[in-house]
Amino acid sequence: MSQSGEHALIKFLLPEGILDYFEVTKVDPLNGLINIHLQELNTPPAEFKDHKLTSKGFFDEIKVQDFPIRGKAAYLFIKRRRWLDETTQKTVYRNWELLAKGTKMTSDFASFLKVINRYQTS
Repeated sequence: MSQSGEHALIKFLLPEGILDYFEVTKVDPLNGLINIHLQELNTPPAEFKDHKLTSKGFFDEIKVQDFPIRGKAAYLFIKRRRWLDETTQKTVYRNWELLAKGTKMTSDFASFLKVINRYQTS
């Protein structure tokens, strides 16, 4: 199966809605493990839509255990993006709590947001 075919299939195994904010960059099937690497898209947070933001790379990658897939442990390796607000010269990033409020989401995606929010950096 081609790399793009793998990525198309893997979206059915991820929490619904995650690919609205992240792209799959790599899938590593290892002995008894499946490692899925995700990178946040360069789409600035809605609350900063009127600000001039410049992408400034990523926070350190985090590792989150997900539901097993076909009896293999599954881990998500997540790289969250950060931006520089050119006006305030402050680093900004997506506020996952804000995203969760008032939206309809699956319990899987809500759980994902809860876990990723533990890594929120000021």
